[in-house]
Amino acid sequence: MRDFKTLKVWEKSHKLTLEVYRTTRKFPKDEIYNLTSQFRRAAYSIGLNISEGCGRNTDLDFSRFLVMAMGSANEVEYCVLLSKDLEYISSEDFVHFQEKIEEIKKMLTSLIDKLKGKK
Repeated sequence: MRDFKTLKVWEKSHKLTLEVYRTTRKFPKDEIYNLTSQFRRAAYSIGLNISEGCGRNTDLDFSRFLVMAMGSANEVEYCVLLSKDLEYISSEDFVHFQEKIEEIKKMLTSLIDKLKGKK
């Protein structure tokens, strides 16, 4: 069994989730059950899937959960784009989030490839 707290990708996804929560507090109140909720759920789903995958017995199972984490990262990426287009976040925040998401996605891809025996 792996300890998810030792994985850099989990640490970075946790920090991203905290930033998403802080940022979405400023969203319009009428978005609380829509974009705010979806954005938050997608963000914490990255870390949840990594941590759940760490509790699995095989690399194949762990890899499947990392793929789900990647899907959630893509969902966060769209939420960031939509938030910018709706003018809920600044262009600077957009770039900041994009950089964080890109880094997490690269780390997930690398870990998935490692588990599948790719270089």
